[in-house]
This record gives sequence, structure tokens and C-alpha cells, in this order.
Amino acid sequence: MLLFATKMAVAQQEKPVDSKITAVTVFLNKAQVRREVKSKIEGGKTNLIIQGLTAQLDPNSIQVTGKGNFILLGVSHQQNFLRDFATPKHIEGLNDSVSFLQGKILFESTQKEILNKEEQMLLSNQKIGGANQNLPVTELKNMADFFRSRLKDIAMTRMLHDKKISELNERLSRIQQQIRAQNELPGKHTSEIIVSLSAEKASDVEIVLDYVVANAGWYALYDIRGLNTKTPLSLVYKANVFQGTGETWKNVKLKLSTANPNLGGVKPELLPWFLDFYTPQYDKRKSYLEGRLQGTAPGVAVQKGEVAVEAETIADFVSVLQTSLNTEFEIALPYTINSENKPTTVDIGKHELNASYQYSVAPKLDPDAFLMAGATGWEAFNLLPGEANVFFDGTFVGKSYIDPQSIKDTLYVSLGRDKRIAVKRTQVKDVSSRKFIGTHQKDAFAYEITIRNNKTEDIKILAEDHIPVSKNTQIEVVIGQTTNARYDQATGILVWEFTLRPNESKQLRYDFEVKYPKDKMIAGLN
Repeated sequence: MLLFATKMAVAQQEKPVDSKITAVTVFLNKAQVRREVKSKIEGGKTNLIIQGLTAQLDPNSIQVTGKGNFILLGVSHQQNFLRDFATPKHIEGLNDSVSFLQGKILFESTQKEILNKEEQMLLSNQKIGGANQNLPVTELKNMADFFRSRLKDIAMTRMLHDKKISELNERLSRIQQQIRAQNELPGKHTSEIIVSLSAEKASDVEIVLDYVVANAGWYALYDIRGLNTKTPLSLVYKANVFQGTGETWKNVKLKLSTANPNLGGVKPELLPWFLDFYTPQYDKRKSYLEGRLQGTAPGVAVQKGEVAVEAETIADFVSVLQTSLNTEFEIALPYTINSENKPTTVDIGKHELNASYQYSVAPKLDPDAFLMAGATGWEAFNLLPGEANVFFDGTFVGKSYIDPQSIKDTLYVSLGRDKRIAVKRTQVKDVSSRKFIGTHQKDAFAYEITIRNNKTEDIKILAEDHIPVSKNTQIEVVIGQTTNARYDQATGILVWEFTLRPNESKQLRYDFEVKYPKDKMIAGLN
């Protein structure tokens, strides 16, 4: 028995091996990393130690597969606090600059200290020739000139050293700030995965590791571009990918998934809903509040922790896969994402949207006309909520926001102001009035909107205004003329839609009366 155990101990060995990240699937929050290991093992039991992994990997997510004449015995994970990630070369260069500047500052400070010592020596030796001995005037003058000249030189040289130290400190501060900005990792120590194998004889092995890491993810953003009012809109679908795991994803096969592991995939169980009369439990409530103040509560566990050819983009090398639950964007070209917790923008799609264009005006809020594009067919592109940069006619217009959950059939995008559409809203004074009828007061209002097309082409206009809506039975709103506007009784919104030819003007007029008790005041009527 002892001989058998001795043979087993001899056969067991630990072998550190290198691994390479070959593929990464980035979720909205977290990422799954794939590493590949190629090595040789001897006969018997071998523990392959895959070193230099991020300390932020989830041990429960580790999956191991392999090829070779061996038996996979088990997998374990451990933190390695004695081994840190290798410092990136650009950070090493900055650290060298820090050491150099610190040496220069020390040299300048030493020179300044030497001058201070010399000044102290001169000032402590001002008594020349003894207390009762008088020096000739010439010699006294020479000594005074020497003291004056030397003390002046010391003061001037010290000022130069102070200036030099200040400049060096400023450069040092900037470099240190740059290092902090590029090296903001939650923890620099590494971890290891130990894969236990058993083989009858020496053989080659190929191991594939998959594990999920925190501090990584992606979010959507968009570029919406319009050339003119005769062409479709261009929608560029982008992803800002970020990670601060400590591992550099260099030239990896990158896949972006709309899944979010943080949400969990387990169906919640609906429990019975019981009703009973409320009986105050003062002691329990006090205990609960005390627990909340201390950071916990009873029963709550606390966890830590042709002309010109258009250039191709990454979007031309992305394939979209619709799984049963999520959408995946697979990028064919190798990609590199550094561990800096800074977004790397990846183009994942470029689409054309059929669009109709019209001008929208709401002169009560703004005197300008806004060109609006109504895009359809966006549902096919698996959009996520995200910020959009809007461009029209080659000019940046502003930012918008795309929220597929709130958009209906048409995605409306504002493409900016057009000063060539003149809009004016005025109150018609000769119609607006105030009258008293018995115990009531009646206020009459009339407004006129004038819109003129100063462009050389026909334009479609959507104009909006509103009439107040009563929320009190003592307030009565009577609508007069509305120039054939569509009227929403629930909101009081008036909408006009029409086409204006070049240099054509149109006047829209509406009026209404508000009747209410004369001893009352209505907020927001004027």
C-alpha cells in the first residue's frame, strides 16, 4: 500500500502553462472569455496551472473542454496575491519618466539645500577681526562687497532652483495623473485555474477554458445621417465596449450579445397573496429599523463585494445571429480591447431607413421650424436603447435618444432648425376680451399663426398649438374656430398638416372662451 502511494506521488506533478485569449463574448454587463492552452504532459496525474488570469472571474462559470489522450479529473480556482499583472509597456515608460523627474527634483532640492547652508555660514561669521579690533576702511568695504555679492548670488540661484523644482513637479503631476487614468484597475493581483488530468503515457493536450468576468460590458449608441429630404436616412449602429479586468483582449474573435447575465434567467415564483387585519408589532419594527441603521436587518443577509470608393468599416465584417432569447453580433475581424475601463467604439451595423420629411412648428414654444424625419422599418435591426448623434447635410445637428420600447411604428428624428421657414404667433387683441356676466367672468382669447415658405421647393408642415383643458366643473372652456385643425379633447392639442409652395404663406387662427366664477383666479390662463 505504501509502495502504491509512493508511486502515485511520484506520478503527480504541477505544471504552469501559458494560455491565450482567443475569443470573447461581451454581454451588456459582464463578458465570457475563452482561453486556449496547448501543452505536453507525462504519464500519470498532472495539474496544469493556468496562470495570470483576472481576479474578477466567476469560479462558478468555469467550463473546460479538451482534446487528447487524457482523462479530465477536475477543475479548481484560486487567487494568487503574490503575482500581479505585468505592467503595460506604455505605463512602464511613464513610470520611467516619473523616476527620472523625481531624481531631477531631488538634485535641484540638494543644490538648494547647499546654498541654504552656505548662506547660514556667511551670516554666522559676520564678526570679522574680533570684537575689540577695528579693520581698515578698505578691507571692511571689500568684505561688505563680498557679503553683498555672494548673498545676492545665493538668493538668485535659489530662485532658479525653486523655479526648476516647480516646473518638474508640474510635469510629474501630469504624468502621474496620466498613469492613474490608464491604470484604474480594482485589483492588480491575478488568479489561477488548476486543471487536473490523468494520462497513461506522455501526450499532447489541448484545453479550452471559458469563464465569465465582471467589470466588462457594452452599450449601444448610434449615428443618424441624412443627406437631404429626398434620400433615406442612414443609421450606423455602434457599440461602446469596455473592460477593466486586467487582461488585454488582443486580436480576439469578438462577439457582442444583448443578453444580461445580471438579470438572471430563473423564472420567479408567484406566492399566495394573503390578506389579514393589520396588527402593529412595535418591537419587531424597532428591531428592523435598528438593523437598517447598522447596515442590515433581521433575516437579510449582507454580501460583500467611382468617384471615390467609400471606406469599409468594422460594420462590413459583422454578422447578426438571432438566438432564441437574444441577438448576437459576431465580428469577423480580430479586435483588441485594452483593460482601461474606457469605451472602445465598434461599428456593428449600417442600415438604410425609409424616411418621410416634414417641418414641425410649435410657435408658442419656439419661433423656428424644425425639420423632422419619420423613419420606418427600424424594428428589423434589433436596436437597444442608446444615445444618437444626428447629422444632416454633413453637419452635426445635435443628440437624440433611441428607445425601442417607447417607439411605435415610426422613429421621429429632429434634423435641426431651418431659418428659411418664417413662423410668427400673435394674440389677436381686438377679439381677446374680458366680460362679467352675473357672478361669472368670461375671458375670450384669439391667436393667429402665420407660416411662410421662403424655400424654392414645396414643404410639408405640421403645426401645433393648444387650448386649455378644464379640470374643474366650475371652469368651462368653449372652443370657437380652429381653421380645420385636428383637436384632441383629452389634451387640448391642435394639429394642422398642410403643404406650402415656394413663397407661399398660410394663416392659422383659433379662439376660445373661458367662463368661471369671478371671485376665483385661474393659474396659468394668461
